Amino acid sequence: MADPILLNDFRRQWSMIAEEVLDATRHVGESGWYVLGASVTGFEADLAGFAGRHHAVGVANGLDAIEIALRSLGLKPGQKVLTTPLSAFATTLAIYRAGGVPVYVDTDAYGLLNFDLAEQALRADPDIRFCVPVHLYGHALDLKRLAILRAEHDLHVVEDMAQALGAGWGGHPVGSAGDAAAVSFYPTKNLGALGDAGALLTDDDALARTAASLRDYGQVAKYEHVALGMNSRLDEVHAAILRAAMLPRLPLWTKRRREIAKAYLAGLASPHVTPLGAPTDSDSVWHLFPVLARGVGRDSLARHLQDKGVHTAVHYPKLISDQPALSGVPHEVVSGLDVAGQIAGTELSLPIHPFLTDDDIQRVIAGVNSWSGE
Repeated sequence: MADPILLNDFRRQWSMIAEEVLDATRHVGESGWYVLGASVTGFEADLAGFAGRHHAVGVANGLDAIEIALRSLGLKPGQKVLTTPLSAFATTLAIYRAGGVPVYVDTDAYGLLNFDLAEQALRADPDIRFCVPVHLYGHALDLKRLAILRAEHDLHVVEDMAQALGAGWGGHPVGSAGDAAAVSFYPTKNLGALGDAGALLTDDDALARTAASLRDYGQVAKYEHVALGMNSRLDEVHAAILRAAMLPRLPLWTKRRREIAKAYLAGLASPHVTPLGAPTDSDSVWHLFPVLARGVGRDSLARHLQDKGVHTAVHYPKLISDQPALSGVPHEVVSGLDVAGQIAGTELSLPIHPFLTDDDIQRVIAGVNSWSGE
C-alpha cells in the first residue's frame, strides 16, 4: 500500500535539512550565548533583505508580532481595528491583547479583505484608525488599494503576512504597503522553524526600536525599562536554524509550491470541487491550496480522500466573529459576512508542501476527481 500523503511532511523535510540544523545548534551551543545574540542579529538582517524591508525584529511567534506592532504604533485601549473574520484566531487575539476592538467586514471571493466594504466601514466610522488585513492562504492582497486606503483614511496598517512571506502584488512584496508586517515561523508555514517563532518587519526606524524594546520587557538597556513590555524574544537556536537551514531554501520551496498549485489547477476536473484559486495579480506563494466542496460537503470529500491515503484539513471552519471566546467581549460586525461564511462552510485544504513528489500530486488529483459528490 502506498504511503499516506501528508498535509505537511516534516520527516521528508528533516532528511533535507538535518545536517544544517545540527550544525546550527552546535554553533549556538559552542557560542555560550542563547538569547538575543549574533544568530538573531544575523537572521534579522537576512530576513529583512529577503522581504525587502529595512528592519526585522525577531519575536516569539506571529501573534506577538501583530500585538507588538500595534502597540508600537500607539494603539490605545478601546480603539477600533478593522480586520477580517476569516483567519487564524491569532489575528484577532493579538488585537485584543494589544487593547483593541476588532471590527469585521466580509471577504472577497478569495477569502481576502473586501476593500469596497472596508472603504464603506471607514467612511461610516472615522474612529477606526487601525487595520490588520491578512494575506490569506499565501495570496497577496491588492497592495495598491491597501496603500490608498491607508493614505486616504490616515490608517495605521499592520499586514498579517504569516502565510505569505515571499508573495507579491504588481511587483511589490507583501509587507510593503503598511506601517509594519507580522510573520510567523510556526513549523507549517512556508518558512517554518522547529517550534514557535515570528518576526515583525518594518521600514520605520523608530517603530523597529520600540518593537525591539517591547519584546524584551520594555528595556532600552539592561534594567532600564521605559515601557510595560513582554517576554517575546526569538531565541538563538531557532534563529540559527532559520538562517542556516530554512531561509536559503525558501525560494526553491516556493518554486515547488507554485508548480504544485499549477498542476492542481490544470488537473482538478471534478464538477463537485472548485479550487478557490488566487487573484490574477497576486504572485502567490501557496501556503495552502483551498478547494470548495459542493454536494454533501467537505466532510464527505475529506473521508473519500482519507480512504485514498490523502490527508486534508479545514482552514477555517468557523468565522472568528462566531467563536465562543468573543461572546461578551467588545467587537463589531459592520457588513454581512456571507462570502466569508460560504468559504468557511465549504473549504478543504489539499496537501501542497514542497516535498510532494510528482506521483503524490497525481494521486491527490485522481482522488479529488474520483469523488462523486455524495
